[in-house]
Amino acid sequence: MGFQKDFLWGAASAAHQVEGAYLEDGKGLGIWDYFESQPGHIACGENANTACDHYHRYKEDVALMKKIGLKSYRFSISWPRVLPEGTGTVNEKGLKFYSDLVDELLAAGIEPLVTLYHWNLPMALYEKGGWKNPESPKWFEEYTKVVAGCLGGRVKYWMTFNEYQMFAGLGLSVGAMAPFETNDLKTMLEVSANIFRAHGKAVSVLRNCIEQQVMIGMAPTGNVWLPESGDIEAVEKARAKSFAVSEEMFLFGNAWWGDPVYLGHYPEGAAEVFGDLLPELSDEEWKEISQPLDFYGFNAYEGTIEYPIREDRYNTYAYQGSPRTSMGWSVTPEVLYYAPKFLYERYHKPILVTENGMAGMDWVALDGKVHDSHRIDFLNRYLLELERAVDDGVPVIGYQTWSIMDNFEWCHGYNMRFGLIYIDYQTQKRTLKDSAYWYSEVIATNGEKIHENY
Repeated sequence: MGFQKDFLWGAASAAHQVEGAYLEDGKGLGIWDYFESQPGHIACGENANTACDHYHRYKEDVALMKKIGLKSYRFSISWPRVLPEGTGTVNEKGLKFYSDLVDELLAAGIEPLVTLYHWNLPMALYEKGGWKNPESPKWFEEYTKVVAGCLGGRVKYWMTFNEYQMFAGLGLSVGAMAPFETNDLKTMLEVSANIFRAHGKAVSVLRNCIEQQVMIGMAPTGNVWLPESGDIEAVEKARAKSFAVSEEMFLFGNAWWGDPVYLGHYPEGAAEVFGDLLPELSDEEWKEISQPLDFYGFNAYEGTIEYPIREDRYNTYAYQGSPRTSMGWSVTPEVLYYAPKFLYERYHKPILVTENGMAGMDWVALDGKVHDSHRIDFLNRYLLELERAVDDGVPVIGYQTWSIMDNFEWCHGYNMRFGLIYIDYQTQKRTLKDSAYWYSEVIATNGEKIHENY
């Protein structure tokens, strides 16, 4: 059967990771901007003040996307670039950047896919409590109105949040990402409820303020356990673990964030786990939070491993000499079969793979090219599994490889290269990697390329 005719072949990025233009043209401070300046958070003391300079070089970058043949491009809006204080006065120059970017993409025949929140909360709002403040849903609603009012007539595909599991779980609970906080269970449950409310308000804005028909979803990641075999019992065991809710791991799961939005209630067992700490939401709030969405976006890199990782043994999918990326992540292509399968069978919405890719040891060779055969093999393996899910009846509407270009990889700084495009950070020279040319053929053949030599 293969991929549908209008499949959204694309690549993704995030504003803070590529744009640069730190505090330029009226941009406000975000939490990542601030905490990058504090010692001990980012590898080698690096920051995203310049990053890939996409803010100034977006036309060149869109031209490269067109050369690759992308059908779509997923990017995020920088909240502090549009609203420097988080609310109130709009920074028209910052808003114009996104308007110009959308125009450039459409002129190149590339569908823009917009993510409203990819982690970089305005610092002014963080100082007011951030997502712990019960006013935060209204802040997000105001921000969404500004963006929708500018881009709504030209952007069809929208995502409210990227990876709740990371910005809430790692950022506010574990303390491993900005703003590097650790909070108690009660606080994290209240934060979750505020994020649910913010999502609902944003969807209401997108539905009510945009005249054209829009496609709305979200872009979480989440635990996806791989079965030990294809037996029904093993598959069902992996499914149950993938949607489990526990006090220790609820923030990193799928059900905690997916069930309220797609099913209109807390996950089964949540009341027993959290008791009186579980935030109460009114019927009106539940109605807004769970208003129908059009797709389920999902970021997938590897099957879930057991935490904490013991130093005296391999992790769940590793073994002596097993393949791993530069991030140390196991190469587990089956995750692009089981994640779409499990998510579709639970939520009954078309799947959009919003991120998938690998960090590799890339450099410019003596011939001036970047020969990343490891990435080609990685993407090929994962796409074969995604096609298997499609052939088994899972409606998959698109695939966004992470990432369009090498960029600032959060706490890892510039050590990890995920891109189809190599960035020389000293000169900002762009070089299409071998994987970009291979992916171009995948797109041109609507996926048939992945079957060559197999």
